[in-house]
Amino acid sequence: MNSNSKCNIIDISVAIDVKGWEPSPVKRKIIDHKEGADLLGKTLISMKGSNIFLKIIEFIKHKCGYGLSHKDFPEEKGLSLYTYELTTHTGTHLDAPYHFGDINKDGENAKSITDIPLEWCFGNGVLLDLESLDLTEPISKEEVIEKLAEINYQIKPFDIVLLKTGGDRYIGTPQYFTTFRGVSLEATEYLVDCGVKIIGIDSFGFDPPFHKMIQKYMLKKEKKYLWPAHFLGRKKEYCHIERLTNLNKIKKTSEFRVCCFPIKLSDSDAAWCRAVVIE
Repeated sequence: MNSNSKCNIIDISVAIDVKGWEPSPVKRKIIDHKEGADLLGKTLISMKGSNIFLKIIEFIKHKCGYGLSHKDFPEEKGLSLYTYELTTHTGTHLDAPYHFGDINKDGENAKSITDIPLEWCFGNGVLLDLESLDLTEPISKEEVIEKLAEINYQIKPFDIVLLKTGGDRYIGTPQYFTTFRGVSLEATEYLVDCGVKIIGIDSFGFDPPFHKMIQKYMLKKEKKYLWPAHFLGRKKEYCHIERLTNLNKIKKTSEFRVCCFPIKLSDSDAAWCRAVVIE
């Protein structure tokens, strides 16, 4: 794509919002521009190096208002600083194979977020519209095959598949955590066996809601009901993106580009990403 080419960029990421509902609430500390100026002034103390006497003098000056402060900055404003406390699974994020299990099928350490080849995270996109009024059952392999036939598309290795379910309609509410379909083991395995390395979905989680999996397990006492699509990643390496949105804005079903590079959190199980579609 050259610099003169016109393209449509669609943001398919969810904002991390301290006002929205989260099972693990997002915390934010704000240092505004005035406080930021005073904080920058305070750094003069550390600039005195290892000389304790000079540090004490600078500290006293700062406390007494004779050091560098907001009053010395243009408009009495320095630089702001925001600090967030949140999980790696808050907002739109990419789950690495390590999230599914620490050891892969070959007995080696599973890939962390910084081990994932960047080539996986930029490629041809495929959109499967699997939105249904019936939220009781996860997306099946048969549904995936039928939808691919309907759009006359054959999955190619390294396609990035986006699953539109409508789960994003509840973003910011407690329902977002409990009201979505999820993806079956069989559907996930089918796509991974086709060579897909990244699958994205527009709901809170990739497997069915937590309470549904737990209910099935407690009733039947079979481990296969607990996060089956996630745990497939222990045997067949792949990644998935959870908490996408705006998939209804994508005009094509294939032959568009998806960019979903994760933040470089060393050795992490997942990382936030600003996923976009380029048409």
